[in-house]
Amino acid sequence: MTEPAHPRESPLPTPLPLDSSAQLLTRITAQLGAQLGHVQLNGVRRPMTSPSLSPAAAGGPFTAPAATAQCGSAAPVLAAAPVLAAAPVLAAAPVLVAVAHGSRDPRALRTVNRLLDRVRELRPGADVRLGHIELDTPLLPDTLAGLRGREAVLVPLLLGRGFHVGHDIPAAVAAAGVRARLAPPLGPHPLLVEALHDRLVEAGWRDAETGVRGAGVVLAAAGSRDPASAADARRTAALLTERLGGVPVVPAYASATSPTVPEALRALAARGRHRVALASYFTAPGRFATASRSAAPWVAAAPLGDHPALARLVLHRYDAARDAPYEAAAPRPLVTA
Repeated sequence: MTEPAHPRESPLPTPLPLDSSAQLLTRITAQLGAQLGHVQLNGVRRPMTSPSLSPAAAGGPFTAPAATAQCGSAAPVLAAAPVLAAAPVLAAAPVLVAVAHGSRDPRALRTVNRLLDRVRELRPGADVRLGHIELDTPLLPDTLAGLRGREAVLVPLLLGRGFHVGHDIPAAVAAAGVRARLAPPLGPHPLLVEALHDRLVEAGWRDAETGVRGAGVVLAAAGSRDPASAADARRTAALLTERLGGVPVVPAYASATSPTVPEALRALAARGRHRVALASYFTAPGRFATASRSAAPWVAAAPLGDHPALARLVLHRYDAARDAPYEAAAPRPLVTA
C-alpha cells in the first residue's frame, strides 16, 4: 500500500483511511458542514476564523464531493462550483420634491406639511422634501442645493399651468444644476374633482337637496395671465359639473384675469342660479383663498388641503414623471397675453 498523500494535498488537515462507506459519508458530511458554516443566507461568505482551516473549510466556494481512487481506497475530491452570488444592491429612488407656492399665512405651511405627511404614509420610506417658490422656507433653490447628487422628481403643488410651472420651477432646476424630472401640475385631474366635491359636502352642499334647477357653483382659483392656466380651470369646472349631475360650474379668479368671483356670481344669477356655492380651488389657505370665500353668498368650501385624494395625486404625478424619459429642465418663454 502506498503512503497517504501529504497533508497539504488533502482537503482535510488530517486524512484518515476510509474502510467503509459509512466512514466516507461521515467525512463528506463533516466537509460540507464546515463549508456551510461559513456561508450566510444571502450568499456572502464569512471570513476565516482559524489559519489552520483549508480554503474550502474557511468559506471558499461551495463544492460538491466526488469519489476517486486514491491509494487503493475511495477518497473525496472537491470539484470547483460557482460562488453563491450576493444580493443585488438597489439604486435609491429619486427624491420627491413637492413645490409649493408659499404664503404669508402661517396656515399654508402647516397645511402643506400635513399633506406631505399623508404622502409619506402612502409611500413608506420615500424621501419627500418641500421647496417653496416664494414667501416661505425652505425656498426651492435651497432644497435643490441639499440634494447632494441625488436625482429628484419635482411635483408642483399647483392646480394648473402658468408662469410658476412653465418658468420659475424649470429655471430653479437649471440654475441648481441638478438632474431632475418635472411633473405636471396637479390639475386638471379626476382626483381633484373628488376632493372638490368632498369639500363642498363638508361645507353644507347636498346633491339631492340642492337640485339642478336653482343651484350653481363658482370655482374660485388664483388666476394667471397664461392662457393655459385658464384652460385648465375650465376643464376642472367641466369635470365638476359632471360630478354634480349637471349643476353649472363657472371658474373665477382672484387675480390676473377675469371673471372675478363677484362677476361669476352675477353671471350665474342672470341664468336663474341664485343658490350658489363656492368651491375653493386652492391647495392651502392664503390671501386669495380668503378673499374668494369672503365673497360667497352661501356655502363656501375650504381649500383642498391635506385631502387624501390630493396625496394620492401627488404620488401619481411622481410615478409618471419618474418613469418618463429624462429631459433637461428648460424654462418656457414668458407669457404675458
